[in-house]
Amino acid sequence: MELVITDTFDKEGIAHLTDERQQEIEAKRRAIRLDLETDGRERHFYLALHADRIIGTVEAGPSSRLIHDLTQGAMDQVTEVGTVFVHPGYQGQGVGTLLLNAILLHLQGKGVSEFCLDSGYPRAQQLWTKKLGEPAYLLPDYWGAGMDHMIWRCNMEKIVTGYSPKGGLI
Repeated sequence: MELVITDTFDKEGIAHLTDERQQEIEAKRRAIRLDLETDGRERHFYLALHADRIIGTVEAGPSSRLIHDLTQGAMDQVTEVGTVFVHPGYQGQGVGTLLLNAILLHLQGKGVSEFCLDSGYPRAQQLWTKKLGEPAYLLPDYWGAGMDHMIWRCNMEKIVTGYSPKGGLI
């Protein structure tokens, strides 16, 4: 995760934000600990492996404090999908899509009817908009000039039955 976060900060032109990068890394470490300490009840991770090497991650759990604050609590009861990270050497090969589909099937099996996802990274926002449609919340310049934050709220039935912008499972 540290490699992907560092790579993302470099590609987004925000490598100079070292404190923010470290906060992001620490937040992901806390999420992993929650998964391990609660046996997946608080946070649930899936990993993509290649030759015994972790090449991707995805997680689901209660919506974050940031989502709570930015939506004024409107998504407090909505499961968040997050930490969709793919090793730079494996990006663009469908690993992220596979992980996303796996976590959505897991959530569907648990009876989850909707999920949310947020992003402050412009490259990721383009990908999510292509896969999920327009965000439910757009916060212009939230991270600084030209650095918006977006939050999607997605109906699970529409995504898994074929009514998504891409037609079916993402």
